[in-house]
Amino acid sequence: MHFQWDWLCLGVLIMSSVTAGMENEENLDADVEVENFNKQSQEADADTDKSSIEVVYQTPQPTGEVYFTETFDEGLSRWVLSVTLKEDTDDNIAKYDGRWEVEELKENAVPGDKGLVLKSVAKYHAISAMLTKEFVFDDKPLIVQYEVNFQKGIDCGGAYIKLLSSGNGLNLEYFFDKTPYTIMFGPDKCGEDYKLHFIFRHRNPKTGEYDEKHAERPDVDLKKFYLDKKTHLYTLVLKPDNTFEILIDQTVVSKGSLLENMIPPVNPPKEIEDPTDKKPDDWDERPKIPDPNAVKPDDWDEDEPAKIEDLDAVKPEGWLDDEPQYVPDPNAKKPKDWDEEMDGEWEAPQIPNAKCETAPGCGEWVRPMKNNPKYKGKWRAPMIDNPNYQGIWNPRKIPNPDYFEDLHPFKMTTVSAVGLELWSMTSDIYFDNFIICSEKEVADRWAADSWGLKKLVASANEPGMFSQLVTAAEEHPWLWVLYILTLALPVGLTVLFCWPGKKSDECIDFKKPDVSKQITKGELKEEAEEFEDDELEEEKENEDPDEDEGEGDEDIYDDDDDEENEVPDEEENEVPDASQGDRSNKSDSEDEKKEADEGMGDHPLKSVRKRRVRKD
Repeated sequence: MHFQWDWLCLGVLIMSSVTAGMENEENLDADVEVENFNKQSQEADADTDKSSIEVVYQTPQPTGEVYFTETFDEGLSRWVLSVTLKEDTDDNIAKYDGRWEVEELKENAVPGDKGLVLKSVAKYHAISAMLTKEFVFDDKPLIVQYEVNFQKGIDCGGAYIKLLSSGNGLNLEYFFDKTPYTIMFGPDKCGEDYKLHFIFRHRNPKTGEYDEKHAERPDVDLKKFYLDKKTHLYTLVLKPDNTFEILIDQTVVSKGSLLENMIPPVNPPKEIEDPTDKKPDDWDERPKIPDPNAVKPDDWDEDEPAKIEDLDAVKPEGWLDDEPQYVPDPNAKKPKDWDEEMDGEWEAPQIPNAKCETAPGCGEWVRPMKNNPKYKGKWRAPMIDNPNYQGIWNPRKIPNPDYFEDLHPFKMTTVSAVGLELWSMTSDIYFDNFIICSEKEVADRWAADSWGLKKLVASANEPGMFSQLVTAAEEHPWLWVLYILTLALPVGLTVLFCWPGKKSDECIDFKKPDVSKQITKGELKEEAEEFEDDELEEEKENEDPDEDEGEGDEDIYDDDDDEENEVPDEEENEVPDASQGDRSNKSDSEDEKKEADEGMGDHPLKSVRKRRVRKD
């Protein structure tokens, strides 16, 4: 058991060391110096009280083939604001007059790094830009990536983008909600519904009409990405093999197939229910029916009530029959502006009767109700299996006249522009660093040069673990109890099982070895045999008390000669004289008991010697 407690203590100490090490690593990561992307040396700030980290920002440059990039560092020169109206909307809010600005982040800003910010509340916003070159869905993947920061959180609104379809009628000045798009991608939230859209418009090869196909919802909790006020990176990867991946902060949150994981499915079913088929009138879908042969028992009384008065109940003593439960408030006064012609006669508000608080009750006493033992309710025949049960009717299947099979839904409509068409009840939604390309390595490098820098600055400016815990406890005071218990538990266990306890004197005496003389196992066995012989001799003496003392003395002398080298001198001196009589024997007997009690902690052999000498 002691060995187990040692391991427990060691485990507690190791856990404490690991926790401390992790905190030190976090502090080192937060204090790391950012690489100078402009190839200029950066001196570390010596002021330890300064919370933000200073960097020199350089506009990221794509490292491969791209179809569109935007950092907003040069303003909105390539972007077009919509001037049209939203259809089917009240005229006072139908106009796309929401305001956009280019500015830095309000928190954890990288100096010189600007983004597009939605500024208006409860207004429609629409802005768009043409791609550098069109993206044709052929044999190359499509990668769409951009950053979003809900700087004030989000109540109701979206931050998704639309990849607008190519066409002769595309006019960015008239970009609105009905403008044809190929893909819509990004976060959206209203109420407690947190969404991450991936929608593509699929063209029916038979009819030529377009239908929206929605990806299945991710299985992860998206709430934190909307409320933590941090910049998050959203990435969509579409591959020619009809697979897709959705990433947040370079971590996959959803993936699937365009053929299997879209709602509704891309390809319709081969068979459908016949719309002209009708259920026969005699089709019986009831699995159970009332037993037609069952008869209501003669003693079944359906008129008996479920509750009856308890005739055994007695009105409690002290019941105040003449006192009402509520009385007018004597301290209430009619308001000065009370108009009896308009408001009617004024009555004081009712308050509980103070006399009823000390009494069992007030008002007219009524017997309580109890369950009626004779109540059975309305009689119903028991249910039995329906012999005519035919199962649940379903219409017959027929070939789907609209069936088609598109094995390559990746081949969507060509994209020529990107746009944001949004409504929001929260302002200051930040967008930055758009990129559309075909190589994942290009998008990852773009993210490292842009979003990675924001993430590093935000990590450096985050408060320490202790500050975060205190802040959380200020918002939720009950966390203080959890903190105290968390700290007290390991401390208490360490003190309880690891702190050396004070040993009692009795324990020390009991465990103290007799190092004055080493005794072998054989000698111990020999002494035990001699002790048994002495016991037999004592019994024999008790049986023959008339034997002369000379023989007894002779036996004592013989025993003393045998133990001359074993019994200490002090013990030999304590041997009583046989000539002292009964008084001496009685005194010696008491001394023997006392010495036996005091000598419990001595070596077993030592105890045997004492007892044998005294008995002799």
